[in-house]
Amino acid sequence: MEIRLSDHFTYKKIMRFCFPPIVMMVFTSIYGVVDGLFVSNFTGKVPFAAINLIMPFIMVIGGVGFMIGTGGSALVAKTLGMGKKDKANNYFSMVVVFTVICGVILSIIGIALIRPISRLLGATDSMIEYCVIYGRIALFFNTAFMLQNVFQTFLTTAEKPKLGLAATVCAGITNMTLDTLFIMGFKWGVAGAALATGMSECVGGLVPLIYFIRPNNSLLQLKKTKLKAKILLKACANGSSELMSSISGSLVSMLYNLQLLKFAGENGVAAYGVLMYIQFIFVAIFIGYTIGTSPVVGYHYGALHYDELKNLRHKSLLIMMIAGVIMMCLAQVLAYPLAKIFVGYDTELFNMTVNAFRIFAFSFILAGMNIFTSSFFTALNNGGVSAIISFLRTLVFQMLSVLILPLLFGLNGIWCANTVAEIFAFIISQSFLLAKRKVYHY
Repeated sequence: MEIRLSDHFTYKKIMRFCFPPIVMMVFTSIYGVVDGLFVSNFTGKVPFAAINLIMPFIMVIGGVGFMIGTGGSALVAKTLGMGKKDKANNYFSMVVVFTVICGVILSIIGIALIRPISRLLGATDSMIEYCVIYGRIALFFNTAFMLQNVFQTFLTTAEKPKLGLAATVCAGITNMTLDTLFIMGFKWGVAGAALATGMSECVGGLVPLIYFIRPNNSLLQLKKTKLKAKILLKACANGSSELMSSISGSLVSMLYNLQLLKFAGENGVAAYGVLMYIQFIFVAIFIGYTIGTSPVVGYHYGALHYDELKNLRHKSLLIMMIAGVIMMCLAQVLAYPLAKIFVGYDTELFNMTVNAFRIFAFSFILAGMNIFTSSFFTALNNGGVSAIISFLRTLVFQMLSVLILPLLFGLNGIWCANTVAEIFAFIISQSFLLAKRKVYHY
């Protein structure tokens, strides 16, 4: 039986509805990890470090799509809850067209500036050409990447999360197959990794586009539309927390890399790269859950179903807390084998990575609740509160931690910075939840 946005959600129904987007995000993360795995093992640690150095810039540009998608889907879900389906389809169409325009413009700018930006990020002479090659190829496919980010959220809003999962699986298989062919077979190195990822993004972004252009039985259809600045600004403002997370996360990654170059050299950057790849998989579970719950929250907010809002908030926080503890325990157990897979060829780098991941793992305990709370306010169309939580969590607290803690604890201070930032973010996010209860009646 199909689950509708308008349903009452039990624990079982929440997990059934969120399972496809969770798997979708995990799969997206895994095929991103495969790039790093192939480059690290078949090209070497310098190209691997170079990719990790330029990746934050690529993710900032692609993150614009995530901002448009999450903010736009919250607006569309609320409009659907108000019973205005034609207007919701019009908003949806605007968002997709706007994404394509932004994608093309940002790709051109990014390709032109990739070399000076690589230098700005700290690329050494041995790393710079790898950064430029990977960055230019990856940014060529940026429009497809942005569309993929947009449709990941809208397919759930359209009550078609399984289609989103299918598109992501196809994209992932494409990426893994082409990585094997381009890197192992053709020996194309970082260029092959970037090309494999870009072609997989075409699958993830263009397949849903074709689906929505054609007649379908989902809640959403693409129609001819005119762009309206007021609506697009509202969508972008509402999704600003997601862009903030992308930008601040990337800025913090740059700061991490600079600090690690200072405290541990290229080995530190490579170890951090492994942490980020593995973290993508763990955090993807939390993000996938919010992709599943956000349109439900937005729909019931638009329909004024306050009891269901309270139900979703309570159940989701409990699920996120339990999941966070489980993930921390898993990370402790898996630190050794995962590090062995990525950097087992270098004993010093391997030992550094295992130690780093076991310290870093404690951040998962609170990360899920913080991510959900920020997403919850986005779904309530309160982009301001959501952005404040994301800004403090992913930028302010992390930057202060990664600057101050190494002065006290050396290299280990860098590895525990994320956990300290999550603790302070948890205090802030729960304070906002308490302060806004009477406003949103949850």
